[in-house]
Amino acid sequence: MKRQALISLSFLLFFFYHSTGISLAQSPAQAPSKSEAQAPTKAQTPAKAPTSTPAVEPPSEVPLVQAPPHKALAGPTDVSKVLEKAGGFSVFIRLLKSTSVSIQIENQLNVSNTLTIFAPTNGAFSALKPGTLNSLSTEQKVQLVQYHILPSLVSLQNFQTLSNPVRTQASNIYDFPLNITVEGSWVNMSTGIVNTTISGTVYEDNQLAIYKVDKVLLPLGIFAPKPKPLAPAPTPVLKPKKETNSSSLSSSDDSDSPAAVSDTASTAFSLAGNGMAERIGVFVVGTIFILVSI
Repeated sequence: MKRQALISLSFLLFFFYHSTGISLAQSPAQAPSKSEAQAPTKAQTPAKAPTSTPAVEPPSEVPLVQAPPHKALAGPTDVSKVLEKAGGFSVFIRLLKSTSVSIQIENQLNVSNTLTIFAPTNGAFSALKPGTLNSLSTEQKVQLVQYHILPSLVSLQNFQTLSNPVRTQASNIYDFPLNITVEGSWVNMSTGIVNTTISGTVYEDNQLAIYKVDKVLLPLGIFAPKPKPLAPAPTPVLKPKKETNSSSLSSSDDSDSPAAVSDTASTAFSLAGNGMAERIGVFVVGTIFILVSI
């Protein structure tokens, strides 16, 4: 009995040891999951070298002041407010208001007329000679502002369709000519005194276009150099006429007469008869007697 119990106990110990060894055995390490694996970083593309920009950029077609939607328009566009919003046009705004041209523009737009305005910047007016604007009369200031307005809407792409000289709202094309030419994307203007280009678009809608220019357009009708007056011709100096004396003429005539000759001769011979014949010689030359002492 004891022997069987010992065998049974040994068998139980062996079974317990064997089961414990299996449970304590370490499990093999698991491979990292795909989600835990770090995704490879993408190679960054090299930055492009900056391209060189031209010194002067062509005029931008994007307006500085955007036009409101057509449905929101309750009246004509206020040019002064548009220029105030764009900034840098205070001198031109003052001219528009002082000459009442701003009211004319509003009336024209109110009856569905179309206009194109060239707005000089403050720097353009500063480049003028001091006192240029103050030297102009009220009529000349009105003509100067109107010279910057075309009586039709011209988009930046349609300037090449205009015929020179271009008509402005200032008087006539003979006293106020304006020539406009297009070279690529540049719109060039010449007044006969000033050459400039359009440097940008300020505003544009279906009635009005406003373009920025960096020089004031000076028309020939106001700023043409006046010719210098010719110097007056010298007055000819008239020599005074010699007055003829009737008495002198009569005396000279008498001296030439035969009676005068005979009287002179008798005087000379009377002197000779008084004892002076040896000392005085009488010579007659023409009608003149010369007494020569011998």
